[in-house]
Amino acid sequence: MFIEPFANNEFLRLSLVAGILVAFTCAIAGTFVVLRGLAFIGDALAHGVLPGIATAMLLGVSGVIGAAVGSLVMMAGVSVVSRRFRLSGDTAIGLLFVGMLALGVMITSRSRTFVGDLSRILFGELLGVNSGDLVLQFVALVIVAVVAFIARRPFLLLCVDEGLAKTSGFSSRLFQNLMLMIVAITVIASFQTVGTLLVLGMLIAPAATGALFARRISTVMLIASLVGSISTYVGLLISYHFDLAAGASIVLTTVLIFAAAATYTEIKKAIADNSHEEHEHPHSHAGSHVR
Repeated sequence: MFIEPFANNEFLRLSLVAGILVAFTCAIAGTFVVLRGLAFIGDALAHGVLPGIATAMLLGVSGVIGAAVGSLVMMAGVSVVSRRFRLSGDTAIGLLFVGMLALGVMITSRSRTFVGDLSRILFGELLGVNSGDLVLQFVALVIVAVVAFIARRPFLLLCVDEGLAKTSGFSSRLFQNLMLMIVAITVIASFQTVGTLLVLGMLIAPAATGALFARRISTVMLIASLVGSISTYVGLLISYHFDLAAGASIVLTTVLIFAAAATYTEIKKAIADNSHEEHEHPHSHAGSHVR
């Protein structure tokens, strides 16, 4: 029941490997998304690649190339709007987000054959991955891991305080862009597996779970990798036994694990606070007020 589906089904084995690679890649990038507060721009990047992918498919080009172009346009657009027009970062991101998403829907509406393609773009096709997809995901994992390792100190300082990064001699704009770059690479490499709509869940939920229990970035990444990998295994089993969408099952599992972890930490905190209050204010003896 737990091992047999993977032992007897090559497609499921490939999906498990692909999902674990996605989990590790998202754990690294997602840690910075959570700690730096980049969830909104991560969502914008995940949806901003849609017109690039759709255009690439219309031209008969690889969707990965289209996703890369779409993410570059999105990042450049956010930078230009926020700097040139003196708008807040959230406003710039929101404008580009809805604009790129609308453009993507308009492009896909040009052809009826895009109905199935749009579903694959948004929700992925985890059960249809091949060896080429695995190679792409592994290359993305290596790039993201190398960049995160080399830039670990400025990334850490950015997560704590942008001013602290500047006073330490690091260019906050350069390393902010590098951070966004690894998020973009993660989205580009993962959209074929879990889809653009669900990749944000893989970026945020496992890393948020890690942040509940750890203070070191490396430990947060480790916990996020474990949560993402376990969620991939459990989600694929749920998909196999109940005939449900694989990508959605995996992402929902990550969110449920976070919910369980958050509930546990809140209960533990409440018990600790109650114990502390009892220690600080011990009960008075019954006869202490008798004169």
